Amino acid sequence: MALLLVLAIIIPSSLLLLRVLHKFIRKVWWTPISIQKMMKSQGIEGLPYEFPHGNTRVISTMRNQSMNRPMGIMSHDIFQRIQPHVHSWIKTYGMNFINWHGSEAQLFVTEPELVKQVLNSREGAYPKMDMVGYAKKLLGESLITNEGEKWAKVRKIANHTFHANSLKKMIPEMSRSIESMLESWRDFEGQEIDVHKEFGLVTTEVISRTAFGSSYVEGKHIFEMVANLTAITVRNVYRLRFPGISLILKTKDENEAEKLENAIKKSILDLVKNRKANMDEGDDEFGSDYLGQLVKMANHPQESMRITVAQMIDELKTIYGAGHLTTTSLLSWTVFLLAINQEWQDKVREEVIRLFGQKIPTSDGISRLKTMNMVINESLRLYPPVLTVTRKVERDIKLGNLNLPAKLNIFISILALHNNPEIWGKDVHCFRPERFENGVAKATKNNAAAFLPFGMGPRTCVGLNFTTNEAKIALSMILQRYRFTLSDNHVHYPADAFILVPKNGVRVILHSI
Repeated sequence: MALLLVLAIIIPSSLLLLRVLHKFIRKVWWTPISIQKMMKSQGIEGLPYEFPHGNTRVISTMRNQSMNRPMGIMSHDIFQRIQPHVHSWIKTYGMNFINWHGSEAQLFVTEPELVKQVLNSREGAYPKMDMVGYAKKLLGESLITNEGEKWAKVRKIANHTFHANSLKKMIPEMSRSIESMLESWRDFEGQEIDVHKEFGLVTTEVISRTAFGSSYVEGKHIFEMVANLTAITVRNVYRLRFPGISLILKTKDENEAEKLENAIKKSILDLVKNRKANMDEGDDEFGSDYLGQLVKMANHPQESMRITVAQMIDELKTIYGAGHLTTTSLLSWTVFLLAINQEWQDKVREEVIRLFGQKIPTSDGISRLKTMNMVINESLRLYPPVLTVTRKVERDIKLGNLNLPAKLNIFISILALHNNPEIWGKDVHCFRPERFENGVAKATKNNAAAFLPFGMGPRTCVGLNFTTNEAKIALSMILQRYRFTLSDNHVHYPADAFILVPKNGVRVILHSI
């Protein structure tokens, strides 16, 4: 009897252990080896899979070596610096290769035609990649990560918020914030100023006023917490831990990320609570800005139209981060390029003065800034704010001549596309805005997927026009007042910090005109 009791306990436990072991072996050995063989049979190779880290340690070492020192001021060849593994492995394995993040396969695709097929797909074959770990805490269930109905609901109000007509109404708020920044610059005329830092402040002020109906000061603590959570996410991109171990033993970063995530949620809920409290009694509206529209959706009487409170929080958290970082990056790199290319700075200034004189830029005038548009496009080509676009394979599918298995992650390097000499020519690393004189199609030899600063297809960045309009207004108002040259103290240090940033800022000397 006792023996039967012991066996009754041992046998189920042993079966459970065997199932767990089988699942583990399948995940870390059988599946990776099978995918590696399948892809190799189709000519797709890469560094061999190694348990347990995959290729992450190799990549970390390459990145640490390539980004451990500044660049020459006139060098714009940042591809081999920021993504040395992609730069090197394209040469070794071809334009498409496989990489291993732990036991997860990553197919890097840099052929424009294949990129176009992935990003233009409207059949749900290549949805957004699943977010896990720190990235999940940072981005959550937001417009950037969601699919299907969740995505469609919020995309609709985002399109409305950042539509051309809505952007026209935002111009006064944008110009007031930039005017305030320029007033503070009076104290630095003839002196050095870090414009990257200045742009970081003014773009947070703009997104606060246009999307949240508040000032930067009111949401400053949220911006700071999102920035800290972003920094933690970036430094852990290539650090792997066994699944479940964080439930037993958490690292300092894991504890800090959890605290930040909870604090951000609380602060956003307080923001929403204040919005509700400030509405007139009996009023069922919450305001027409992005915050108000999201709050309205979270309180919608029809369940089919409603979003969850958690989704609302994640949307607001994402806009606090991504809503200003891309514009800050674009403005900083464009000013850097104009500071070392004075002839182009003069050309853009002449255009601005011709269209606006010394008056505030108008919506109609902004759309006619052809020379500035060429400069901005070239800045986005050389220094794109977003470096990589990711997708996953939803089901077994054929991409070009490749048969891809379900759940395979796809990585599209924007830097690889923007630095391809076959598309852009031998002067690919040179600042030549004139290449965009006849539009993007002519500049890319009709390779639609060769220029992707904001993605393409149905998931094109909803903030594209917001970012470029704000940049054009800011640059116009700066050029109306100042000529700027690069400071002797400037250190050219492009870095990957979730967004491409000048790590040491952009230090220029302001000369009033």
